[in-house]
Amino acid sequence: MLDVSEYFGASSGGVRTYLLQKRRFVADHPGLRQVLVTPGAHDAVHDEPGSRWYQLRGPAIPFQPSYRFLLATRSVRRIIDRERPDLIEVGSSYFAPWVGHHARRHVEVPVVWFYHANLPRLALPGRARERTIGRAVVRGVERYVRHIGRVVDATLAASDFSARELARCGVDRVHRVTLGVDTARFHPVRRAAREAVRKALGVADGPLVGFVGRFAEEKHVADLVAAWPAIERATGGTLVLAGHGPAEPHLRAAAAGRRIRFLPFERDRDALANLLAALDLYLSPAPYETFGLAVCEALACGTPVLSVDHGAAAELVRHSAGGALAPVADPAALARAAIAVLDAPRGPLSDRARAYVEREHAWPAALGRLFATYRQVMAA
Repeated sequence: MLDVSEYFGASSGGVRTYLLQKRRFVADHPGLRQVLVTPGAHDAVHDEPGSRWYQLRGPAIPFQPSYRFLLATRSVRRIIDRERPDLIEVGSSYFAPWVGHHARRHVEVPVVWFYHANLPRLALPGRARERTIGRAVVRGVERYVRHIGRVVDATLAASDFSARELARCGVDRVHRVTLGVDTARFHPVRRAAREAVRKALGVADGPLVGFVGRFAEEKHVADLVAAWPAIERATGGTLVLAGHGPAEPHLRAAAAGRRIRFLPFERDRDALANLLAALDLYLSPAPYETFGLAVCEALACGTPVLSVDHGAAAELVRHSAGGALAPVADPAALARAAIAVLDAPRGPLSDRARAYVEREHAWPAALGRLFATYRQVMAA
């Protein structure tokens, strides 16, 4: 199979993790082979057992330095023609129609589109969606999503929420799959490093609460900062925001004078696992997540999660019973729910969270189901 995606960078999150885990899965199964095509700072080819990785030079995307444009369409076409995969998975909405047309006309292999980003919801932020021009833009994006669904042979959705959103746009041939977690790395045993993590952060007392991800408007991180004064007064806790993004200057200004620590994006996955396991509560304020990898990783560490009651992260919390839900864009309600979870016994929440991830989201099982879906598409 061949994977092509623009959502891949040195400090990008869920899609990069997913594609690299797929490489490891392929390496452990001799009957499989993966070709990976992503943008990079320069052209390069890396060969490993069972896989080949093409990096094609592309410019950085403005205001999103973690990502690069994948503009080398001729190179992608040559790679497809040369590698002759049995199936192509496109993880980028910009490339999906072009790859779908080329595959149908020239190499005659099925193409699937993994719906990693909720395009209509991200087209315009906040209240701009409700204005006349905003509604027109959203309708145009929905038509584009519907067009992609018709060009490709199948669309993959990593949550029931994503599947419903695709259906709302008129996309059929949707296959519900799931993503996973490295359950050996993200494990409650890492809570043994809790005091070392707290010391490194300069946290002496009170609970430690955190968020990991992009600081962007669609992530609603500002709601966490707005809710934090009430949580801080009630618990004496410290909030850790780990990541980067265009909203960071505004968030830092709003956090002034509060017990809020900003950390850069954490490339070291073991250090990230230690941080998530050290938290007393993980907060997920984004209502339009298509899966919620950081939420799943926190649950795997036995860390309770408070999510807003919309989107894929909410599904993970409901199915695991490892946390609680609060209304979207309501900092006061978010604060009340966080205080309630921090006051509750941690043990039952932690045990249920870990058991759920082990049962449903360990990478080997998740990827095994994904490849079974590929075989269904190829057979059809």
